Amino acid sequence: MQTSIPHYRHRIRKGPAGALYIFDTIRKKWVRLLPEEWVRQQFIRWLIEEQHYPAALIAVEQSLGKWRADIVVYDRRGMPFLVVECKRHAITLSRDTLMQVLRYNALLKAPYWAITNGEEVHLFSVNPEKQAMEALDAFPPFPS
Repeated sequence: MQTSIPHYRHRIRKGPAGALYIFDTIRKKWVRLLPEEWVRQQFIRWLIEEQHYPAALIAVEQSLGKWRADIVVYDRRGMPFLVVECKRHAITLSRDTLMQVLRYNALLKAPYWAITNGEEVHLFSVNPEKQAMEALDAFPPFPS
């Protein structure tokens, strides 16, 4: 799945020593604007504004013991629906990236998982008929 993520306007400010910070509307705080954070914030906005996923059901840097998932979207029952691993633009998405999100999903058991570097987005799910992972061409609508 090749998806172009639009560039959204964000609240950005300079912090100590000139470091840039971006306001994370999910966590309601200023966070250091690093390349991966830029991709994460862009993708969150895309999920909310283009895919119409509710902001209130999105978690950022969700703790999973010794790991943290970049983005987890929950359904209205509080069950994981989508797990996303974000990489900075310069990182090529690879099997290692996919394995990282699969490790997180082994704990979360979401029906969908995605990897992105802001330029590419790959979405996956399990095909129940084949009992095998498959790449999808479009994001599922948020469940009612």
